[in-house]
Amino acid sequence: MKETATVVIPNYNGGQFLEKCLDSLARQSYRAFRVLVIDNGSEDNSREILERYREGDFPVPLEVDYLGENTGFSGAVNRGIRESGTPYVILLNNDVECDEFYVAELVRAIAHSPRIFSVSPKMIQMAHPELIDDAGDMYSVMGWAYQRGVGQSIRRYRKGSMIFSACAGAAIYRRSVFREIGDFDEMHFAYLEDIDVGYRAKIYGYDNLYCPSAKVFHVGSGTSGSKYNPFKVRLAARNNVYLNWKNMPLPQLIFNLPAIALGTAVKSVFFARRGFGRDYVSGLLEGIRTAGRARRVPYRPEHLKNYLLIEGELIYGALLYCWEFFRRKVHDGLQ
Repeated sequence: MKETATVVIPNYNGGQFLEKCLDSLARQSYRAFRVLVIDNGSEDNSREILERYREGDFPVPLEVDYLGENTGFSGAVNRGIRESGTPYVILLNNDVECDEFYVAELVRAIAHSPRIFSVSPKMIQMAHPELIDDAGDMYSVMGWAYQRGVGQSIRRYRKGSMIFSACAGAAIYRRSVFREIGDFDEMHFAYLEDIDVGYRAKIYGYDNLYCPSAKVFHVGSGTSGSKYNPFKVRLAARNNVYLNWKNMPLPQLIFNLPAIALGTAVKSVFFARRGFGRDYVSGLLEGIRTAGRARRVPYRPEHLKNYLLIEGELIYGALLYCWEFFRRKVHDGLQ
């Protein structure tokens, strides 16, 4: 059977998750895929586990590429994409367990049109399987990236739809498009790199979709260890600067600057109240200081329509975030 997809799993000290992740791939109804694990210099028992699976009776081809150092999420997945050789690449976090139809549904969805760059599944919280973890990623004019549907009932978001970007924790990508838009930006190291690559795809006229029939269960923050920590807050703040600087032409950046400034001010207060104020400011300053090294998307007149559509999505993303925030507050008040 000719393989149509490669499942790339970036792994860094994820031995506690690997067995369940690989076992869920072994149970897939669709078998025309291979698995490639990119190990980012793990120091736990990951190698022992991976070698046992690689030498065992795994139902699909399984390969492991051991790197000598931690190249970050972006570096690992770029290595996997280059080595894949299949039309589609599925990026899968090591702390994810897949429904048996997960690969089949993602392949079916992305094959629907050559203009589809990525497809994001319904990600469900492992600890609370009645709640959504991610129904596709969104981005807003205020510079806020967020998970659509997070914390809401899995009975919601039952229809496929366009999204701003797929969550690279469990999404499928059309490999040929990377040659046109560029790969994951390794300056990001980790965090917001999937929003960035989805943003670039939209500039070039490609679509990112949400497919609710493809399902995974996600532990969340399996590698970094928590929802908020100094490392994550600093990198996300820095990468947020890169994201806007790289993808917005100067007129659009100037137009959105008041909203971005407001969003930054709100976030600085949010993180200061949680003890991460210095980390957030440090990340912002690092982003501003080093943004000149980031590769900007060159403006092309033929992309003007796409920029206008994206601006509409950024405004919609802000309105949706505010609506969902208000809805959660009302719901919590009624409990």
